[in-house]
Amino acid sequence: MSFHHSVHRSLDYDPVRYGASRISFRGPKKDLSGRYVAFLGGSETYGKFIKRPFPDLVEQALGTTCVNLGYMNAGVDAFVHEAEVLALAAKAEVTVIQLMGAQNMSNRLYRVHPRRNDRFLTASSMMKSVFREVDFTEYNFTRHMLQDVAARAGDRFSFVTAELRMAWGSRMMQLLAALPGKKVLLWFSDHCPPTEAQLLPGKDPWFVDKGMIDRLRDHVDGIVQVRVTQNAIDQGSAGKHFSPMEWSAAQHVFGPMAHTEVADALMPVLRQVIGKKNRPH
Repeated sequence: MSFHHSVHRSLDYDPVRYGASRISFRGPKKDLSGRYVAFLGGSETYGKFIKRPFPDLVEQALGTTCVNLGYMNAGVDAFVHEAEVLALAAKAEVTVIQLMGAQNMSNRLYRVHPRRNDRFLTASSMMKSVFREVDFTEYNFTRHMLQDVAARAGDRFSFVTAELRMAWGSRMMQLLAALPGKKVLLWFSDHCPPTEAQLLPGKDPWFVDKGMIDRLRDHVDGIVQVRVTQNAIDQGSAGKHFSPMEWSAAQHVFGPMAHTEVADALMPVLRQVIGKKNRPH
């Protein structure tokens, strides 16, 4: 497919806010006075460059309002600290939570922006003492910072990995505890959850492995694992909507076929979970 054939007009994401939330989500704004399913997640849930991301596809198939509360580059922190968003999700029939990477969260080693979680703010004295050769004032983004630290001090990077894995587990438990209703976890990636701990930056979601997910199993009503097919990956830019200036960024997101695969995988689990909830006692 040529460059010209893969470029479309940019989408109007019609950003909206719910209540007093400080986060703008993808529109249009949904009427949440009745039954609905909530989707929490990062860039994949938001669906940048995708006209109909998987929450929209689920809404059509399920026949129930679905509110997309995905946020670009979000970590768990973006939702844990937003009382308005948690309140919305708590009233949902089911909340689908995309498993996000462990790098975009504040922890004992560094702080990130409370909403724009990919923004690195500052390193702690502990982080600076372990990595004395690193000037942390050079970094604005967590990915760049962690990749550099891993490259320059790989022999000590397991110190960072251990902290991020522990913080992720704690923060996920905090999020799940704030949602008293039905909850489904979603793994959306081009690979299965690794069985061994990720010691260095790799594929998204960073540092999350099978064991970490399994420890959450008793606290949720379902786990849906989607490994995007090679066929979907090979679609490249097909079906994505972006301007010439956005071409580079658009190459790094999953396309419409991948979102269809996620929706198809979610549907039977959501129908089962909603059915259990609605069944008379």
